[in-house]
Amino acid sequence: MEIRILRYFLAIAREENMTRAAERLHISQPSLSKEIKKLEEELGHELFIRTNKNMLLNDEGMLLRKRAEDIIAMVDKTAEEFSQLDNIIGGEIRIGCAESYLIKYLARSIKTFKEQYPNFIYHIFSGDTEPVAERLDKGILDLAVIVEPPNLSKYNYLSIPESDKWGLVMLSDSPLAEKEYVTLNDLYGLPLFCSEQSIRVDFPRWCGENMDKLNFAGTVNLAYNGSVFVKEGLGYLLTFEHLIDTSEKSGLCFRPIKPTLETNMYIIWKKYQVFSPIAELFLKRLKEDYHN
Repeated sequence: MEIRILRYFLAIAREENMTRAAERLHISQPSLSKEIKKLEEELGHELFIRTNKNMLLNDEGMLLRKRAEDIIAMVDKTAEEFSQLDNIIGGEIRIGCAESYLIKYLARSIKTFKEQYPNFIYHIFSGDTEPVAERLDKGILDLAVIVEPPNLSKYNYLSIPESDKWGLVMLSDSPLAEKEYVTLNDLYGLPLFCSEQSIRVDFPRWCGENMDKLNFAGTVNLAYNGSVFVKEGLGYLLTFEHLIDTSEKSGLCFRPIKPTLETNMYIIWKKYQVFSPIAELFLKRLKEDYHN
């Protein structure tokens, strides 16, 4: 199974059309069709549902797409690393990040690092801890910034200064907006939503055995999307402070929850990981910035 053929397969999966994919790849349609047929024969499965106009992935195709995307990302990252071996004036690094106002610390480190290495380029992938850690484990990411205590058997880590404080985002005319803070009792009966990760990790340690009394009507993994749901009257968003615009014109407000619930943030990387030169230098900068 050649990398070139996997790129052909992904092009068809994206375009859902053989002709458009061939045009994008700058090869003839018969040649592309022949290569994909050979791939299907090699795997022993058809990968597409073929119609007169489209080529849609079947279940086997969906499986290969996920694997192919990971393989191509790893191949491209490896090529980047080798191209940077003799180029310490710059290079690329890939970082997975949880959604948090405290990412400002990472941004400050990147800013000062770019002053010394102006050709340094960073790629940020945002998500909860699980998808970020999965990409880190596969070698697609160099570093990850997470909001769960790291698995010390797998990762080295640095602690980010400060911690995120939890609270409730609601419409400004909500009765709870009159309060200075929100308690557990205030939350009973309300349609709540937050990330799946926080339901699994954060709120059980906040409300303990009362967890089953809370009504989680849905989950969101991006606070901004959650704030749109609040504006549309779907309920109340539990999230970190500073993530949502709660200025007077926004129509939303934030109230901290009591007792206070805080979450720490960590920069992690795999133990015994081999970094590209620029990634090694950036990690050294992070250690200087956040020695702990």
